[in-house]
Amino acid sequence: MSYTVTIEPTGEQIEVEQDQTILQAALRQGVWLPFACGHGTCATCKVQVLEGDVDIGEASPFALMDVERDEGKVLACCATVQSDVTIEADIDVDEDFEGYSVEDYQATVSELLPLSPTILGVRLKLDRAMQFQAGQYINLELPGIEGSRAFSLANPPSRPDEVELHVRLVEGGAATGYIHQQLKVGDQLSLSGPYGMFFVRNSQQGDLIFIAGGSGLSSPQSMILDLLEQGDSRQITLFQGARNRSELYNAELFEQLAASHANFTYVPALSQAADDSEWQGFRGYVHDAAKAHFDGRFAGHKAYLCGPPPMIDAAITALMQGRLFERDIFMERFYTAADGAEGTQRSALFKRI
Repeated sequence: MSYTVTIEPTGEQIEVEQDQTILQAALRQGVWLPFACGHGTCATCKVQVLEGDVDIGEASPFALMDVERDEGKVLACCATVQSDVTIEADIDVDEDFEGYSVEDYQATVSELLPLSPTILGVRLKLDRAMQFQAGQYINLELPGIEGSRAFSLANPPSRPDEVELHVRLVEGGAATGYIHQQLKVGDQLSLSGPYGMFFVRNSQQGDLIFIAGGSGLSSPQSMILDLLEQGDSRQITLFQGARNRSELYNAELFEQLAASHANFTYVPALSQAADDSEWQGFRGYVHDAAKAHFDGRFAGHKAYLCGPPPMIDAAITALMQGRLFERDIFMERFYTAADGAEGTQRSALFKRI
């Protein structure tokens, strides 16, 4: 059974199956709704229910507060419908967003490459090409693991028939544990994509700063490879943060890119290099490396941040102190399935009339 969801103020209508979330149905039918994390922790996809029966689903109480639930707000990535429904969404499509529809794909594991002691590179051969924008992500399904897991694409759009992922082993993580310990070359997996609103705003002027931490390097890698392939003339600077040299993966790739492209600069930073006498690079946090490189002045740049929330928050503070504004900063926080899970509550069905 399916129901009709009307999206105001555009008046667009989508058909939503009983087991689909509002967001899933919209993306698969080429209708854009604002979203980011896709699993109820960031609140980007918050919409107002104007009419109809909606099950809120599992949403973090931090992303959807009790007072908002009482007001009829839901997260489109979690909410399912029990009748025809009308919602109101804050729809403001970015002019640089290409809006590729989400589709399902079958994939074969073609390569597993240890990138660091905690990060595994995974290459998947797709059954057909997938159109996506550099910086977007896919949802991957794994045997015996409930639900899907989001992983950013590290390959550029010029390689549309494959998927490259950088997967960090999360302590106690069922999905990342399976990938690191059980996944084998030749295994068959299902995935869907593309998702996400993290991409380069090519219509906006200004040189580019990328700040990445841990496996958050994946999206910037895709973006930078795409920019250089397209012959972009802007100055591009990548700051990559890691604890130590063993965790600083793909450094050779970016050193080679810097050597062959005059408009690309690579600055690695190690936060725990006190005992590494051979390290000649920056010692300290990655946002401090950016401050040192630009002498604390970032005006005129556009910044793209990807990594764990503490790194993102520190980088935002540094950039804004250096005269960048909110409109100049774009980010992708890396959440695990456990983030926001504590205190997650399931709300009862409610009706708006």
